[in-house]
Amino acid sequence: MTDAKPLFIDTNTLVYANVIESPFHIQALKAIQEAHYTQRPLWISRQVLREYLVTMTRPQAFATLPKETVLEQVNHFIERFHVADDTNVVTQQLITLIKQHQLGGK
Repeated sequence: MTDAKPLFIDTNTLVYANVIESPFHIQALKAIQEAHYTQRPLWISRQVLREYLVTMTRPQAFATLPKETVLEQVNHFIERFHVADDTNVVTQQLITLIKQHQLGGK
């Protein structure tokens, strides 16, 4: 593994990168490709996988993909990205990171 700073890919970024109709498609795809090219460790979580499945299989403004295609994409993500398991250790690390860094959200 490289010394490059890890990058966490959220659900929206995966959706944007995989939906050509998204106004953020090129931006999201380029960000993932650039991180991959510079050998940054790319991470997702099991929660991101669940959210992606739900988002990509519900009726949308864009064409809904067949279930089989979405499942193939998820399997590709599992092979391509590091997947953080939802365990107590992960939750404790999240708490540690939140204490160390400024953040804000909805």
